Amino acid sequence: MDKINNLESVSPHSDLCFENEIKCDQDEGSLKPTMEKFEISQSYHGGHGGYEEMEGGEREGRGPGGGHAYDDDDDRPDSPASFEEIERPPLRKIDKYCKAECPCMPARYTIATMACVGFMIAFGMRCNMSAAKLKGEHNGTVFMNWTVAVESHVDSSFFWGYLVTQIPGGFIASKFPANKIFGLSIVSSATLHLFVPFAMTLMHGHVVICVRVLQGLFEGVTYPACHGIWRFWAPPMERSRLATLAFSGSYAGVVVGLPLSGLLADAVGYQAPFYAYGVFGIIWYMFWIWLCFENPRKHPAISIPELKYIEKSLGESAHPTMPSLKTTPWREMMRSMPVYAIIVANFCRSWNFYLLVLFQSSFLKHKFGFKVEEAGFVGSLPHLIMTTIVPFGGMLADHLRKNGILSTTNVRKLFNCGGFGMEGLFFLFVAHSSTATGAMFALTCGVAFSGFAISGYNVNHLDIAPRYASILMGLSNGIGTLAGIIVPYALDGLIQANPTGCWTTVFTLAACVHLIGCTFYGIFASGELQPWAEPPPEEQQVWAPPAGAITNTDPSQAGMVGNYMKETSFGAPEYNEQSQMQQPGAISYGATGHVANNPFAMAAASAPMVEQDAPPSYGEVANTYGYTQGQQPQAGQMPSYDPQSYQQQQQQQ
Repeated sequence: MDKINNLESVSPHSDLCFENEIKCDQDEGSLKPTMEKFEISQSYHGGHGGYEEMEGGEREGRGPGGGHAYDDDDDRPDSPASFEEIERPPLRKIDKYCKAECPCMPARYTIATMACVGFMIAFGMRCNMSAAKLKGEHNGTVFMNWTVAVESHVDSSFFWGYLVTQIPGGFIASKFPANKIFGLSIVSSATLHLFVPFAMTLMHGHVVICVRVLQGLFEGVTYPACHGIWRFWAPPMERSRLATLAFSGSYAGVVVGLPLSGLLADAVGYQAPFYAYGVFGIIWYMFWIWLCFENPRKHPAISIPELKYIEKSLGESAHPTMPSLKTTPWREMMRSMPVYAIIVANFCRSWNFYLLVLFQSSFLKHKFGFKVEEAGFVGSLPHLIMTTIVPFGGMLADHLRKNGILSTTNVRKLFNCGGFGMEGLFFLFVAHSSTATGAMFALTCGVAFSGFAISGYNVNHLDIAPRYASILMGLSNGIGTLAGIIVPYALDGLIQANPTGCWTTVFTLAACVHLIGCTFYGIFASGELQPWAEPPPEEQQVWAPPAGAITNTDPSQAGMVGNYMKETSFGAPEYNEQSQMQQPGAISYGATGHVANNPFAMAAASAPMVEQDAPPSYGEVANTYGYTQGQQPQAGQMPSYDPQSYQQQQQQQ
């Protein structure tokens, strides 16, 4: 009886409430319940923790978490899994005073922006050595009295360590939180960067070689870790734009690093760029650990609409099992031509990129007589244009895929081959240019076009094998790092022998490398999920309503059929919410029903479903709680209780 009184005293202002009071009608001496509509209060925000539990928390917009609802949530009901209470992480001390978010920016784009700044610092540090060397040469002496061999060792030593941790970095990013790995790699390299000026004065360069090897070891995990971040944060139709926004920091880093290093070296001394970027890296890390989290569920400030949007597009599930060294399909991976297409493209792009990072200032100084600071500013122009092209190319690639204009495979081939081909063509003009204006125009156009290639090979890992994306990124970037090792040894000798006349050979070779990569990628690349990259069968089960849970004849379910996956309406006679919630967690590597042109939909849809025990019939429930069996509840409604019938049944028992 106390339970009944409690039910009757439910406040209409509680989170879950009835629209009207419980009513009973008497017809021919029998009590029959009237069915009242059941609704979710707008004040319900889905869980505990986070900023929703803070006193005085304000909510803006119509989203249940206070934010503005996404298009993915507007016109269709949520699945039962989305109505479970979302456990929000507890607030840290700093979160109580300063909210962990950037104003007017979703959480996933905050992470992309912070990753972009991190790459800017990492690649800016690589520009410091070239500025220091030019400063030493500008004073009329050989820098640090290094020989050509020592100078080549110093230039390439960073990539020795960088190569070693590429593939292990993929497994590290799979086993540990990728956001922490990414942050620690950059702050560790930045801290070591502070010791480079002192190490350069010891033992004729041998100590600085060791320091730069350690820097490479730490930075080798950055790209695999970044792919590990997008595994949980990037909706399938936003992969290109989020990834390219983050990766554009590597080119923006050169844009800022070349002129800033030249200015600091010229105004203060060759040590200044190293100290400045070391401090930049430490400050950035403080913001990174404050704003960035492993996955949306662990973010205390993310809005509920954004959390639901990301999880729905990736699949409502528990976290998928991470690949290990034993479970990774190495044999199939090594036989996959799309994997080799990515590796070859990465090597070719790395060749030209490291060529410009290490020797572009030297090219402008020796061939056209630029000063150190002038070479830095003029040399940054191509990379500035490329920095704007990279995110624009990502948005354009997503637009072509999302609207079905081109398949994912054709988008990747078009952007990669177009970018590589145009850069190779313009590099031929650079090789035979006799004026500084003509050379810089051709160089700027070539580097700008190569920005489109980032939306090709550099995000292709997530298309062909999202489960192993961080491992593939480590593998391909490791092979690409070989270019950073080979380029200094191949070009230092040419430059020392003929500083003004060697550049025709240098840029002709670079053009040939790019054209080879363009051809290979155009033939063998793919944008489809590879058979060996399919998740295990137990992880392919997606959320789906039982047969008959949605009927076109039920007016309460209007608007639920269309481009989106049909989801079960609460209260349908054939459906029991509890039985549906007991289905095993569905794990998916991309949206399967509510994102157009998703390559993973067919694989997920074909997965077998585990049979569930039949839910209890309405009659059994009615006998238990005293419902009158003369009337069945309609869809979208809940039955009211009959207290007298319930008491009689208890007395008989």
